[in-house]
Amino acid sequence: MLKIGELVINVPIIQGGMAIKVSMARLAAAVANEGGIGVIAGTALPKDELRNEIRKARDLIVNKGGALAVNIMVAVSNFMELVLTAIDAGIDIIIFGAGFSRDIFDVLKEKRTKLFPIVSSLKLAKIAEKLGADAIVVEGGNAGGHLGTDKDSWDIMKEITDNVQIPVFGAGGVIEPEDADRMLHLGACGVQMGSRFVATDECEVSDYFKQKYVDCQKGDVVKIMSSAGLPANAIVSPFVYKILNGTQDLPTKCNKCLTKCSHSFCVNERLVRGHGGDAEGGLFFAGTDIWKIKDVISVKEVFNRFKPVFEQ
Repeated sequence: MLKIGELVINVPIIQGGMAIKVSMARLAAAVANEGGIGVIAGTALPKDELRNEIRKARDLIVNKGGALAVNIMVAVSNFMELVLTAIDAGIDIIIFGAGFSRDIFDVLKEKRTKLFPIVSSLKLAKIAEKLGADAIVVEGGNAGGHLGTDKDSWDIMKEITDNVQIPVFGAGGVIEPEDADRMLHLGACGVQMGSRFVATDECEVSDYFKQKYVDCQKGDVVKIMSSAGLPANAIVSPFVYKILNGTQDLPTKCNKCLTKCSHSFCVNERLVRGHGGDAEGGLFFAGTDIWKIKDVISVKEVFNRFKPVFEQ
């Protein structure tokens, strides 16, 4: 059990906030019901849809001991609008990454909402602590999606946990219970897992997307440069090969969802196509260790496998 202010988390597992529309109400509520921190990916959602997803998740949460969070990329153009929407909707925790915002600390200063920045260096970890973060998520370059460092999580954790006093969750490479145990031995109080929760019954992506995770072999995840200006880990696919070769089709329209964009491709569009099962044109973000995933299981089964690690 972990206490952060008035929040009590029975099982210190954060389900990664995977956008776009991978981590939604059904998955987040299932995680919260098991005593973890369920996360809705707020990035690229219209404000009304984000509010509705939070409401839907609240209606599905029937057990106490967990929490509900929203993850929002700082890189999106409506970042603060989404943050304020989530706070107004009564979210427990705001998690943010893909950039760093100092302004958000002032916004949350008088709120009950907790703030968990995602950081990848000791410098940012100490800045987040000084500004008033309630906890931090330390994410390595072996995590899925957009990344803030080339170093794996295992190589950056100890330096950070030894030098901050607030709770630290380790992210990147946590697929099996022994990975979580390794994080705890590096000083983390808990873990964040994204990829493992994609391959669950409650995750609202296509069966094709989940099967790509199950079928993935070691070395099938490669680093690309996202149009958001950050490196990212993705499963090899026809579209990934085009990105690597510079032969991808350029976007024909833009809704200016990012504050900075290379316009080399629309990362939002390609992620949505991937989640829908578009084998040729989709983009499939994933952590480098998804080759360890061999099955699609329920969220309850994930927790059954991992709980013994936190009960030692």
